[in-house]
Amino acid sequence: MRIGIITGSGTYALPDFEDARPTEVATEFGPATITEGRFAGADVLHVSRHLAGHARLSHQVTHQANIAALRDRGADAILGVTVCGAVDATVPLGTLMVFDDLHFLANRLPDGSICTLHTEPGRPGRSHWVYEEPFSAPLRGALLLGAREAGLVVRDGGCYGHVDGPRFNTKAEIRMLAACGVTAVSQTAGPETVLAGEAGIPFALLGYATDYANGVQDEATPVAELMRLIGESPVALAATLAAAVPHVQRAQPGPVGTHLGFD
Repeated sequence: MRIGIITGSGTYALPDFEDARPTEVATEFGPATITEGRFAGADVLHVSRHLAGHARLSHQVTHQANIAALRDRGADAILGVTVCGAVDATVPLGTLMVFDDLHFLANRLPDGSICTLHTEPGRPGRSHWVYEEPFSAPLRGALLLGAREAGLVVRDGGCYGHVDGPRFNTKAEIRMLAACGVTAVSQTAGPETVLAGEAGIPFALLGYATDYANGVQDEATPVAELMRLIGESPVALAATLAAAVPHVQRAQPGPVGTHLGFD
């Protein structure tokens, strides 16, 4: 079993990643950098969304190429992690969330195009992805077990809200998302969820709360506190992933939902 792991702000490499080999993978959506190796006893394909040194801001992440490269290199499951802003004031900062729902109403990539792998009329495999819940239940279970085994506080469930970057959101925008039941927001995982689903690869998303979104509290989270928690996030995220990977291997998850196709 090969497991894809996608990391974001603050986590640009996996610790204790054995035999790590960065490879540029050519896809129909352009190149993507995949690092292959052994992590927590498993064959792992690692994608750093932003690349080393945070070279790419959120609006420059190549989502289609990243997911296509993981698909083409044989990923059987994908675990995504993200630092995020809490919209729900009951979420303590510095804690983890394993999301079970998605708010990504625009369904667009950073360049404004529709978020899909089905970009050409008549392309074989074109379909509508039909699902009840967007995230893989077995992978969610693995992340929850991993966090608890690592001794970390984790929330079971919550709605992930995808927002466009690179700017942060206004108070009015956050109020709208709160009214929709969004638990926390960040700027990259919406497209990954959709594209992994279209590729038939089970996907789950782990969030780490680094700040309260604009207007959630009377006083804004200081930027220094945001940066401190981003700096601390890699330890919690890596510990959870390392403990979760063996559970993923045992779970053998299948694709989420079905595909209404036309071939």
